[in-house]
Amino acid sequence: MKIQLQLEYFAFLLLGVLAFKQTDVSWWWFAGLFLAPDLSMLGYLINNKTGAFFYNLFHHLGLAIIIFLIGTFLTLPYIQMIGAILFAHSSFDRLLGYGLKYPDSFQNTHLGKIGKKQEV
Repeated sequence: MKIQLQLEYFAFLLLGVLAFKQTDVSWWWFAGLFLAPDLSMLGYLINNKTGAFFYNLFHHLGLAIIIFLIGTFLTLPYIQMIGAILFAHSSFDRLLGYGLKYPDSFQNTHLGKIGKKQEV
């Protein structure tokens, strides 16, 4: 099942890249902003609940699609760009096993535990 999920998220990553290509915005924007959604982890400086909220907000595939579609319908290429980058970045994170966070711990995600193996 893990390989199946990785293949799906790889396909999503490619879809995000293709969506970005449709914006006709310079690829420098893609390269420069690809890791920007990870700034949402700064919420963990406040506490786990706030960190999880902001991390999940900026890594939500549905929100990324909505932002991209708003940019498309309103003919706003930079809004499209933001949606495409959020989608591609979130897909890349999930390809690596970083899922949406539970509020108890950064390591506890919807895809399972991340980080060093925990002894039970």
